[in-house]
Amino acid sequence: MAGFGPLAVSGIADIAKAVVGPMLAGSDRPVLAATAGGCAIAGHNWSPFLRGAGGRGFAPSLGVLGAEAWPGIPVMLGGLIAGRMFEQTGLGGFVAQCALAPVLARTHGRRGLVVAVCVVTPMWLKRVAGNARPDVPTVGTYAHRLLFDSDRSDTVAS
Repeated sequence: MAGFGPLAVSGIADIAKAVVGPMLAGSDRPVLAATAGGCAIAGHNWSPFLRGAGGRGFAPSLGVLGAEAWPGIPVMLGGLIAGRMFEQTGLGGFVAQCALAPVLARTHGRRGLVVAVCVVTPMWLKRVAGNARPDVPTVGTYAHRLLFDSDRSDTVAS
């Protein structure tokens, strides 16, 4: 393990890379800014440097939300913390992602709703797709991936 320093630098870089697109788009083009943020998350999730593998977009989502709709940050962090408390971080993240659209629509109107959709869409697609094909590709398998961000075999002791 590399330690806390490299972890912190990596996390800050993941957040910062998702701020660049929305900032370049500017505040007068909210749909373009939200789309640029969603593309940054998608680029993180399906990194060409990792041959299409990648993360789940949590850190870049914080960058997009910081640039476009800051009330989404405590929603996402709250889901992470609650999920961690109950040892279900995948489910906590899913609940937070579900709460994002109503919270941002309430605080930022239509612009907030667009930001939420652009943030959540690549995150949900990555949860469903995973980094590999499932052993048993059924609707239940994909639903489990969406809700818990894992395959069933990941959660069952062998």
